[in-house]
Amino acid sequence: MADQRRAAVCSLFLALVVTPLVLSQELDTSGTLPKPYATSVSKDFADFTTEFSVFWGPEHIYTTTDQMLDLTLTNLSGAGFSSRRTFIYGRINMNLKLIAGDSSGTVTTYYLTSFGDYHDELDFEFLGNQTGQPYILQTNVFANGVGEREQRIFLWFDPSADFHSYSVLWNKKQIVFFVDGVPIRVFKNNEALGMPYLNKQPMGVYSSLWNGDSWATQGGRVKINWDYAPFIATFQNYNYDACEWLSNVTVPACAAADANNWWDGAAYDDLTPVQVNELRKVQEEYMVYDYCTDTKRNPTPPVECAGNL
Repeated sequence: MADQRRAAVCSLFLALVVTPLVLSQELDTSGTLPKPYATSVSKDFADFTTEFSVFWGPEHIYTTTDQMLDLTLTNLSGAGFSSRRTFIYGRINMNLKLIAGDSSGTVTTYYLTSFGDYHDELDFEFLGNQTGQPYILQTNVFANGVGEREQRIFLWFDPSADFHSYSVLWNKKQIVFFVDGVPIRVFKNNEALGMPYLNKQPMGVYSSLWNGDSWATQGGRVKINWDYAPFIATFQNYNYDACEWLSNVTVPACAAADANNWWDGAAYDDLTPVQVNELRKVQEEYMVYDYCTDTKRNPTPPVECAGNL
């Protein structure tokens, strides 16, 4: 199955010329979006230890005086950090500037996850490429330990030239992945159809930079060129407006069935008509792989696909 997916992505890669996305609303790279999203304060990477801890490669993590954080990858090691807080529902954002030049074989990640055999997870995975060729953004959703829900898109801009925002809106009805305020993926609550949803486990925020050249670029055909190391991905403007799950409570009040958070409002049960239009443009013009339409892998489309836009 992996080889079939690699071949499909490679053929689409050769055929696609990436053009700017024409939107009916202005791009938002702040990661805050219009109110009521814009109710949180950016966290300062200059005070890294307040919000984060290192889980891998401390010698490859650098904070700067201008409130940024660099992850570096060499032939010795990559690096990763994680949030000290865990959340259930809300909006979480990170701004990233990816590796410039030849980033073949590298994988930069920003994701939310819990742990255990039945963990939940929401992934942004940025798959590096050769100079002049577009990055691929792979998203994935794990619910109750079940994943393999990959979607891949080409980004409509150079993500190494400047910072761009990558956000998740997560509530009891849907999960939406955003790039610069543009919805690129929706995962609906389909518990009524027997599908698990991400509504029982708090998740932490994680980021890492690592060697994925066995699969990341053109199905593993293009390897990392270590002559270009160190590879550097930069992070800033981490912010959230979310329900924090403290360790000393069973279920926080903000996650209760009768909670009255802004993200529980009817306005966030579905995308707006404008957002649906933007999502369709991304799917039609930039999507290069969707597990829902991979008939060799899934002869019968997974149950959730019909309702996920």
